[in-house]
Amino acid sequence: MSEGTGITAEELRERLQERLAATLVEVVDESAAHLGHAGQDGTGAGTHFRVRIASPLFAGKAKVARHRLVYDALRDYIARDRGVHALAIETL
Repeated sequence: MSEGTGITAEELRERLQERLAATLVEVVDESAAHLGHAGQDGTGAGTHFRVRIASPLFAGKAKVARHRLVYDALRDYIARDRGVHALAIETL
């Protein structure tokens, strides 16, 4: 994981693939669209993401449980100083 600012979509994609055995992972960094908003670190990257993911671990789970799996997989990116501020999730 990169230190400081600049979390990348690729880092998140790799983490989700690794932790959730994802069959589909799309991560889009939407940070630049949020410059000046709360949680933005001023760099235009690495704070606001959109995730679309499919995983066999989601089978039989409610939407909230699927989202919890995603949040748990990315916990250290979210909890860190200047980490992920906003995460939009679509589970398949």
